[in-house]
Amino acid sequence: MTRFLLLSSRAEDVASVGERAAFLRFGGLRADELEQVRMEAAPFLPIDLDRYDGVFVGGSPYDASKPEAQKSAAQRRVEAEMSSLLDEIVDRDLPFLGACYGVGTLGVHQGAIIDGTYAEPIGAVTVTLSDAGRADPLLTGLPESFEAFVGHKEACRVLPTDAVLLASSPTCPVQMFRVRQNLYATQFHPELDLDGITTRIGVYRDYGYYRPGEYDEVIARVRSADVWAPPRILQAFVERYRTD
Repeated sequence: MTRFLLLSSRAEDVASVGERAAFLRFGGLRADELEQVRMEAAPFLPIDLDRYDGVFVGGSPYDASKPEAQKSAAQRRVEAEMSSLLDEIVDRDLPFLGACYGVGTLGVHQGAIIDGTYAEPIGAVTVTLSDAGRADPLLTGLPESFEAFVGHKEACRVLPTDAVLLASSPTCPVQMFRVRQNLYATQFHPELDLDGITTRIGVYRDYGYYRPGEYDEVIARVRSADVWAPPRILQAFVERYRTD
């Protein structure tokens, strides 16, 4: 049976449940084909990676670049366990797709510099594929440029030395990269449609992504966007790596 693993770190039920629903929908997966582990809830290792065709990491309110002393105990535990799991995932080149927090996990693990230089407010940005991106199997058939939803306080400033840049935006040079042949991270959210980002704007209104008084402005900004291409990346990932 095809089975994928979704690693989540959203403590709010509405966001965590919605995240799983989005990966199911846009990945074209049945409910029994996607297992979700809520990393923030409790220690989650060991994980038997032999059971999965691929691993997803969802977005997160955690900032990987925050000073260690300012991180919660839960974040420090999640990051330590995630790093340990990535040791095995990278060694196997096991199919991996991290959305937003994927940059903070895979990127840090592989030696990227993550900081606030290229933070982007909540909204849609124009993502443009590199030459390598246009040739990558996950991006085949996508236009050279497309809109995608973002909203992040940190981003990759310096790529890992062995990473391949796949996509950029005017305000964030690293929007997607690949390590080895099967390990991917996006700064934008391939799992988000308008309903999904609207829900998260409400859930995270007190997390510093925007000032509370800007709520209506942020909602109007995302509603004016034409975001349709990014979810195709999830579909392409599942189609490429499913084994049945």
